[in-house]
Amino acid sequence: MITCYFENNNKAFLRHVTVNAIVIKGGQILLGKRGTLNGKPISGSGKWGLLGGFFGHKENLVQAVKREVMEESGWEINNLKLLQINDNPNRPKEDRQNVDIIFIANAVKQVGVSDEEVSKLQWFDLDKLPAKEEIAFDHGDSLELYKKYLKEKFSLPVLG
Repeated sequence: MITCYFENNNKAFLRHVTVNAIVIKGGQILLGKRGTLNGKPISGSGKWGLLGGFFGHKENLVQAVKREVMEESGWEINNLKLLQINDNPNRPKEDRQNVDIIFIANAVKQVGVSDEEVSKLQWFDLDKLPAKEEIAFDHGDSLELYKKYLKEKFSLPVLG
């Protein structure tokens, strides 16, 4: 678990910021099956999820999401579009109350391999996504929002 401290050394009730990407190629979405870190199962291990994670030191949003996608899949991405800022403090299946910033991105080319945080990568058709109970956190809700966006073309980003 990540521990953050404010200037007054208060570490209670803090929330972390994460970035995730809905990576698109040829009308399909790339999902990663969550694996391990240092040989230990990570949160949501064994479930499918969007590619992403925590910010690194001195990163901005774009740098963080590009790095996380590269680490977890080996794919370069471009044409980022901000889909949603999910700041719901009662997110299901969340152990840290993360504020999640979710992008839509195009896959450019695969230049590497996934790290141990992803045990398997798979491209899915939008109408053949894994069942919600097989998807980590509330990433299934983000995928549903993306599908709705494709049909309705509402303004982005979505807050909450």
